[in-house]
Amino acid sequence: MFNLGMGELLVILLIVLLLFGASKLPEIARALGKSVKEFKKAGKEIKEDIKSVGEDKKDQS
Repeated sequence: MFNLGMGELLVILLIVLLLFGASKLPEIARALGKSVKEFKKAGKEIKEDIKSVGEDKKDQS
């Protein structure tokens, strides 16, 4: 997706470490993980809703 190599990831991690400090890093990672999980869950629910609406329209035809 972003096509980042190991060098770029290390630079990003170093910048985040300098900005937030080592003590905040696990908390930030945990919050980011929860956000991604919720985003994927919402996307899956939307896909299921669209699929069920499409099936309902087929049944009515």
